[in-house]
Amino acid sequence: MSITLFGIKNCDTIKKARKWLDANNIECRFHDFRTDGLPETLLDQWFATLGWELLLNKRGTTWRQLPESTKENIDAASARTLMLENPAIIKRPVLEVCLSEADIQRYVGFKETEYNEIFSNLTS
Repeated sequence: MSITLFGIKNCDTIKKARKWLDANNIECRFHDFRTDGLPETLLDQWFATLGWELLLNKRGTTWRQLPESTKENIDAASARTLMLENPAIIKRPVLEVCLSEADIQRYVGFKETEYNEIFSNLTS
């Protein structure tokens, strides 16, 4: 099993998720969008399994700074382009738990109760 946490290192939610993982002795690789980039193939996998609406962070500064016309006309194609150009617009963190090559579980956002459930189910 491998675990990867995707996001931006200075994001408060990422910090909370990393702190929780550390406190629970869960080894995890961190992938920073700003330094490690965002491969198109990975984003396409997320779109297929999670949906673009869940991934699009409409609460952040990046979204608020977009022109109104862009926000009003957002669709899957334009969201994909936005995310590739500026991964900071992706809701964070994205957690990938790879149980096998064929079984990759993905979660968006951080809530302590959800992480407790995710990882208790993996160990039971």
